[in-house]
Amino acid sequence: MFNIVRKEVEWGGRTLSLETGRMARQADGAVLVTYGETTVLCTAVAQKTPRAGIDFFPLTVNYQEKTFAAGKIPGGFFKREGRPAEKETLTSRLIDRPIRPLFHSSFRNETQVICTVLSHDLENNPDIVALIGASAALTLSGIPFLGPIGGARVGWVDGAYVLNPTPEQMAETQLDLIVAGTRDAVLMVESEASELSEEVMLGAVMFGHESFQPVIDAIVSMAESAAKEPWPLPAEVDTSGVKTQLEALVADDLKAAYAEREKKARQDLLSAASKKVDQAAAEDDSLDASVASGVFKKMEKSLVRGQILDSGIRIDGRDTKTVRPIESEVNLLPRSHGSALFTRGETQAMVVATLGTGRDEQIIDALEGEYREPFMLHYNFPPYSVGETSFRLSPGRREIGHGKLAWRAIKPLMPSAEDFPYTVRVVSEVTESNGSSSMATVCGTSLSLMDAGVPLKSPCAGIAMGLIKDGERFAVLSDILGDEDHLGDMDFKVAGTTEGVTSLQMDIKIAGITPEIMEIALDQAKEGRAHILDEMSKALTSARDEVGEHAPRITTMSVPKDKIRDVIGTGGKVIREICEVTGAKIDIEDDGTIKVAATSTESADAALKWIKDIVAEPEIGVIYKGKVVKVVDFGAF
Repeated sequence: MFNIVRKEVEWGGRTLSLETGRMARQADGAVLVTYGETTVLCTAVAQKTPRAGIDFFPLTVNYQEKTFAAGKIPGGFFKREGRPAEKETLTSRLIDRPIRPLFHSSFRNETQVICTVLSHDLENNPDIVALIGASAALTLSGIPFLGPIGGARVGWVDGAYVLNPTPEQMAETQLDLIVAGTRDAVLMVESEASELSEEVMLGAVMFGHESFQPVIDAIVSMAESAAKEPWPLPAEVDTSGVKTQLEALVADDLKAAYAEREKKARQDLLSAASKKVDQAAAEDDSLDASVASGVFKKMEKSLVRGQILDSGIRIDGRDTKTVRPIESEVNLLPRSHGSALFTRGETQAMVVATLGTGRDEQIIDALEGEYREPFMLHYNFPPYSVGETSFRLSPGRREIGHGKLAWRAIKPLMPSAEDFPYTVRVVSEVTESNGSSSMATVCGTSLSLMDAGVPLKSPCAGIAMGLIKDGERFAVLSDILGDEDHLGDMDFKVAGTTEGVTSLQMDIKIAGITPEIMEIALDQAKEGRAHILDEMSKALTSARDEVGEHAPRITTMSVPKDKIRDVIGTGGKVIREICEVTGAKIDIEDDGTIKVAATSTESADAALKWIKDIVAEPEIGVIYKGKVVKVVDFGAF
């Protein structure tokens, strides 16, 4: 009944198994991937005909975790999986980014990749397994995918790189880096690091790329036995005549548009030129509108790229290394705990930090188990930031991804719970955007946290690098504009401090980037980051000595364990009364530590005196002046 093909390879000290022919046989490609005891079913399906009237590739990637994979039943009222969790959304993006550039440029058939976690051994993260499975399913499907790709996670433990680190090693690692690519090139990097040097980061990328070569070999070997016939591609359309016609019509308009350095004015000129093309297509039956639109975009791309490579002068008049003008402001909002407005050129983020107590921690119900996260960063991209209107829905994949990138950049710098026991939420509202709003969010987050009195280890800044490459010629661009991102070959975001890198994200649109180019980009990013940090220091150089007047405060004390029941009282009567009268919030831990949180020192002192009177003379513990720790409000008793 089944025609099963299976390939196995020893990889990172564990067995990686690829199997096809038993499950999901009606999909164009289906591969069951097992690493350790983590199993993911990956499928790829494409419509047989292209979607008409579009000039983009309609690809959707869905990564989904089933709770049965870890022997769990979904929590909450509804006992089935619902909308994607944040990790599922982020992993879907993680898979999408390296595979999207590898589909044939003329392929317009709607394509869907679905990766379903069927088993999780709580040791091997399913994200890398799903990435490999998606690559294998597409390679077997016959869909015009120019892969396969491989992927790996890289750690840095005790001065050495570790391939696919275990949970125990992850607890010790200074680096969590995921790299994906083909046999010859790196296509995607995502990472979080503890202020590591550019040399260590580049070495991790190359270590990962070398390490996943056996995986690519296994996929190729499987394809030799199980791949379907390649799909025929549509015949290439000769557009030389259309190009000649459009050059006469709008070439001068394009040059005039890209001579304009202000974004909105440039967009108005480009829009007018595009309308001329649409009108010409409407009046001339021999001129296909979709073909003309595609040629117009190619002309636009060629003009911008050629200008940069030939002259080194960019759209807004800068050279390749100059960062746009920066303005940093803090303490904008009188009632917030910390706020900052970071503006770089035509990109601007208003970032607000809020300090909370232990009950404000985010509870995350993951396959690995439930845990609490005391640091949250949420990124919002309203349509007015680019002068547009749209229907506002819940955060999309892009907003979730950009927020997580900024979170990774700041997380290694956050103080420990012992040093600063707050729950911290940061919200970034992008109020203007013309390139790299995620890195503006990193800069604004650093400033807003310091304004709130959060003792970051060091201020943090981020910068987005771009690449224009044509044959052997290339130019690495610092602080790219939106158009340079869209028309270029690389989006390389680097965040960090004066000491080192805390986050690195790279997406490549071509298969020709070299270690030399990455090294140049990292060095150039380091210079740009130092400049941005200098500009940020004009607003604030370090965290304020105390939290703001509207932030809650805490004092902690210790009492004998046998006195805990006296403080709580029957049914929580005593603790409830203390909270109601003083306005404080109180948490009592099993070891006798009592933590009193209040928005004023007077309120906290009143609650402490009450407790001391009950206990007689408790042993005074550590005092966190002006700081809040994990708090439970016993008013519900």
